[in-house]
Amino acid sequence: MSRDSEGPQPLPDHVRPYLRELVARTRRICGAELVSVLAVGSLALRDYRPGRSDVDVTVVVEPSVPGAVLRELAEALAHPRLPCPAAGLELVVYDRDFAGRASGRAGYLLDLNTGPLLPGRASFDPACSPAFWYVIDRSVAHQAGLALFGRPAREVIAPPTAADLLAAVQASVREHSEGEGHLADNRVLNGCRSVLFCRTGRWTAKRAAGRAICAAEPGFRPVVEAALAGFERSRAGATGLPATEVRSFLAWVRERVDEAAGAVGS
Repeated sequence: MSRDSEGPQPLPDHVRPYLRELVARTRRICGAELVSVLAVGSLALRDYRPGRSDVDVTVVVEPSVPGAVLRELAEALAHPRLPCPAAGLELVVYDRDFAGRASGRAGYLLDLNTGPLLPGRASFDPACSPAFWYVIDRSVAHQAGLALFGRPAREVIAPPTAADLLAAVQASVREHSEGEGHLADNRVLNGCRSVLFCRTGRWTAKRAAGRAICAAEPGFRPVVEAALAGFERSRAGATGLPATEVRSFLAWVRERVDEAAGAVGS
């Protein structure tokens, strides 16, 4: 993305100009307070789907960054002031001290959601948000984050402890089991990824996780294959899945994740 990037960036062509401009605006606004801009989420895991995926970005700044700078950044990056070519932008800003230590808290300075298919939100208070989203995102960032500017992900994002991370995975599975606000195919594939993480200790792209669970758990193959097929469609074109099969699968996922969390806690 820039002379400050680390190595080649395997990013989709249609999001490259957007990310280039996002980095430029972030550098201009944060100045010397900026430490890193990282592509995370589906971009980092090489599973970005046009019309389906969000652009996920983590920004790390010096602890001294003023609140006024964060508000200016949120305004400058908000869609349509900066038109987002994806379903949405999910951008989280952390200070360097917090990001560099293991934590089970949300801990952000700014959580910005914006885009054509994403309800707009700019939060400056981490107490307003469930922590599990951010704990998992930091784990993915530490494992696979791509530096668009500044220091590499592993130098600035500390991985959560195993106990904190598995507690976050449990919370994520509970959230997706309830289904409110989540597409059925995404709920199933998130479950696949959660189980695979518990088995391997590494984060895998949702589609790869779905294929792995299909191979390992033939009893759930029909619902997972249906989720994989649905995930190929845009959000607007998503179709439902059999509710009973989804509930049965997610109940099984919860049991597997609870077992893994219990083994760490014992």
